[in-house]
Amino acid sequence: MKPVLVVVGPTGSGKTRLGIALALALDGEIVSADSMQFYRGMEIGTAAPTLEEQAVVRHHFVSCLDPDQEMVAGEYQRLARVCIAEMQALGKTAVVVGGSGLYLRALMDGLFDGPPRDERIRIRLRQEAEEQGNARLMERLRAIDPEYAATLTSENDQVRLVRALEVYEVTGSTLSALHQRHRASLEPMPVMQVGIRIDRELLYQRINRRVDMMMEAGWLAETERLLEAGHGPHLDRLKALGFRELAAHLRGEQDLAEAVAAAKQHHRRYAKRQLTWFRADPRIHWLDWDPQTEASVLVDRTLERWQDDLASLTDGDCSRPLQA
Repeated sequence: MKPVLVVVGPTGSGKTRLGIALALALDGEIVSADSMQFYRGMEIGTAAPTLEEQAVVRHHFVSCLDPDQEMVAGEYQRLARVCIAEMQALGKTAVVVGGSGLYLRALMDGLFDGPPRDERIRIRLRQEAEEQGNARLMERLRAIDPEYAATLTSENDQVRLVRALEVYEVTGSTLSALHQRHRASLEPMPVMQVGIRIDRELLYQRINRRVDMMMEAGWLAETERLLEAGHGPHLDRLKALGFRELAAHLRGEQDLAEAVAAAKQHHRRYAKRQLTWFRADPRIHWLDWDPQTEASVLVDRTLERWQDDLASLTDGDCSRPLQA
């Protein structure tokens, strides 16, 4: 594949604006990597690119699913890679924009979902954990797959513990070995990642203001339409964005001011989790932004780095860290 430009950052950091400017400068199109913007009819609450913005630059994977549908990361990886290949065949530059870390990782590095679940094995392993403790499961995992066990931050991560042992029982192979085989079969994707970095307090102020603007734009009415269409249960999938709180208000379970305050808090917490995820990736070239920094400065810095790195990316050196 040809080099791909990736723009990441927490919610409210200005990824959409930067992505559009870069796509215009590079004769490109945008591939969204925001799993919450997949859903049509939820454009206000997910801060999806507006119709005007999409008219300026073509966007892919925005408002492409009904709320009762779901796209897992592995399926996104396959579809997005096909989309990028078709785009590049037409001479377009792919600009991936988003904040969903798992989907970005799937696209760039591959993601192995493993074999189907075996509920019988899962129930047995969970029962063992209840009776003997997670430490016993961790001890067993370290014996059969020390590499994967080392990735777990705590033996209390029972979900991943059980899944790793389940996969081994079902396939006879460790998760580490299966991941390695999957990565070896996946065509490398040469990428340059840039991330928008903002002072946390300033970011939180931007998030709070954006939620207020979303309410002014009709977020409550949007949520009401979703409930009337029978999508209430699916709003829990977007609980980090506050749809659930607005739905609770519409059902008479919560005051509107409290619902909006909770939505702001969930957005801030989501941004914090995004930052934690992205900081763990040494390949991201961070762009510092503050109110005194013109948006064009971030564009120029990114394009300059893109040109500097284009030769090495084309040669296939797509794994080295990018330093600021």
